[in-house]
Amino acid sequence: MTLRKKVYLLLEPIVSGYRVAYAIEYFLILLISANIVAILLETVPYYHQEYLHFFERFEIFSVVVFSIEYVLRLWTCAERPHFKKRFEGRLRYALTPGALIDLLSILPFYLHLLPIDLRFLRIVRLLRLLRMLKIARYLSALNLIFNVIKDRREQLLVVIMFIVFLLVIASTMMYYVEHDAQPQLFSSIPATMWWGIVTLTTVGYGDMVPITIGGKVMAGIISVIGVGMYALPAGILSAGIAEHLREKKNKRVCPHCGKEIHD
Repeated sequence: MTLRKKVYLLLEPIVSGYRVAYAIEYFLILLISANIVAILLETVPYYHQEYLHFFERFEIFSVVVFSIEYVLRLWTCAERPHFKKRFEGRLRYALTPGALIDLLSILPFYLHLLPIDLRFLRIVRLLRLLRMLKIARYLSALNLIFNVIKDRREQLLVVIMFIVFLLVIASTMMYYVEHDAQPQLFSSIPATMWWGIVTLTTVGYGDMVPITIGGKVMAGIISVIGVGMYALPAGILSAGIAEHLREKKNKRVCPHCGKEIHD
C-alpha cells in the first residue's frame, strides 16, 4: 500500500474503518467547534482584551491544522475514481464545494499577511465562519440534508419562485389598498414588500400595520397563507430525506474502495 493510499484512508474513516481515522475526524470536529466558539467570543470586548494573545495563537494553530488537512486532501484525492488524473483530477477536486469551503476558511489568515486594505480584510475575515460548514464533511446528517437539497433543487426553486410571486402580488394589492390612508408608510410597492415579508413569515414587527377594513381583511388572509406556505418546502425536504434514508439502508458499500456493491 502506498503512502498516499494510507493517508487517504486516515482522512476517510467511513471507507477505511480505522480507529485512528475516526480519532482524527473527532479531533477535527472538536477543533472546528472550538473555532466557532472562539470567533463568537472574540467579538466580546472583555474576552477580546483579556485573551487576545490566546485567540491569535489558537487561530495560528487552527490554520496550520486546516492547511495541512487541505493539502493532504488535495494530494490524496487521486485515490478516488473521479479524480484519478494528476493535474486535471486535482483541479476538479479543488473546485468541489467541500474543497472550496476548506480553502476559503483558511484564506483570510494568509491574506492578513499581505499588504491589503484593512477595511477589505475585515470583510474577508468573515469567511472564517465558513469553518462551520467544514463540519458537514464529518457529519453524515448534514451531508444527507445537502444531498436532499441538491436532488430536490428544482422543486425547491419552484417553491421559492411561488413565494416571491406571492410576495409581489400581496405587496402590490396592499399598496393600492393602504396607500391613500397611510402614504408615508405604504409609499411604494417596494416599501410595502417589507410589510409583505414580515406578514408572510408570520413575524409581524408591527412597524407597518393596515388600518383600513380592506387592508385588515387582506392582511388576515395573507397571514393564514403565510402559515401554510411553510408546509411546501418542509414537505419536499421531508420526502427527500425519507427517500435517501431508504436508499442508504438498502445500499451496501465496499469497506476498502468505498464503491457501492451490486447484487
